[in-house]
Amino acid sequence: MTSTVFSGGQIFDGTGAAPEPGDVRVENGRITEIGVGLSGDVEVDVSGKTIFPGFFDCHVHLTMTTIDTVERLNTPLSYRFYQAIHNMQVTLDAGITSVRDASGADLGVKQAVDNGLVAGPRMQISIAMLSQTGGHGDGHVLCGAQLRVPYPGAPSGVVDGPDEMRKRVRELVREGASVIKVATSGGVLSPISDPTRGHLRDVELEVLVEEATAAGLHVMAHAQATDGIKAAIRSGIRSIEHGIYLDDEAIQMMLDRGTYLVPTLLAPRMVVEAADSGSRLSERVLEKVHMVIEAHTDSISKAIDAGVKIAMGTDSGVGPHGQNLRELGLMVDAGLTPTQALVATTKTAAELLGVEDDLGTIQEGKLADLVVVDGDPLDVSQLQQNIIGVYKNGESVAGG
Repeated sequence: MTSTVFSGGQIFDGTGAAPEPGDVRVENGRITEIGVGLSGDVEVDVSGKTIFPGFFDCHVHLTMTTIDTVERLNTPLSYRFYQAIHNMQVTLDAGITSVRDASGADLGVKQAVDNGLVAGPRMQISIAMLSQTGGHGDGHVLCGAQLRVPYPGAPSGVVDGPDEMRKRVRELVREGASVIKVATSGGVLSPISDPTRGHLRDVELEVLVEEATAAGLHVMAHAQATDGIKAAIRSGIRSIEHGIYLDDEAIQMMLDRGTYLVPTLLAPRMVVEAADSGSRLSERVLEKVHMVIEAHTDSISKAIDAGVKIAMGTDSGVGPHGQNLRELGLMVDAGLTPTQALVATTKTAAELLGVEDDLGTIQEGKLADLVVVDGDPLDVSQLQQNIIGVYKNGESVAGG
């Protein structure tokens, strides 16, 4: 069995400890030893560099490449899967070796990566976002067209009432979902829905969580409105995505229930950048995005100050893929230390996804997903530019 040693560098192990000198030996895709002066069959010299655990992005849309409504309406359905090949590679280039796809990628995309047909990060897939009629996941546009077209393997996410909810969760499980996503409020990019209004009733959400739990799956909630956030927490949903309008009661509820927060601070900024670069968006969408930015940052800062568990996610697909680590700087601006931001994209993210036994920290026995970075390891503003190698199962997948 061939062994590879990453030698001469220092290790940021993802636990929050300061970087320390050390080598990492990898065999058969796993870390077998950590120490100083290790030897192996193959040596990767990382002198002067820092080895990180592979980074996580807990909220991406790998098959989404534009938010330009006209472009989306004029793009063949299958074209998104070819675009996803590029999106997955630039995600790896950014050091992201694990993602949670928050709707769009189906089982075929995941299997293509798992089987080595195309390069991409490890992924959990939600396939479709569950939403009430007229909610954030309803692709209906005012001319009568549909932005989101169901197809075999990706059923419609629009549900009304507990019976429809129960059946649709079971359908998503049947189609290979590894996490269930629901919209408990309106959102910014949907044409009509209001991000300050909660969606779905508690009885619907309770059925959703019951069915997901029976299948051994966690639930993530697109939750921007205060009422929608609280409904998600009450029902036992594992993570709040976005969390734009958190109040003190919602934050305390998250602390009491151990609910995770995935801030996606980058998302509204990417919408503004897309509009500035020419993406055709409705006036209502532009009004909403400018409305939420300040409240979003304020809410996340309050949650950080209170000690809510934070996991990194970007909503990439709303803007260009491959810029994922921009989120770390925004998280620091909101109140995390650089070390805490790095833990949010490693250890805490792995815990949120339930894969902490194999990923998220550099420890003996874990999978050898590693990122090699030059320069100051705590300078999160330059981290992505300083990546020189990305490894999945100990094999180079970017840089290097």
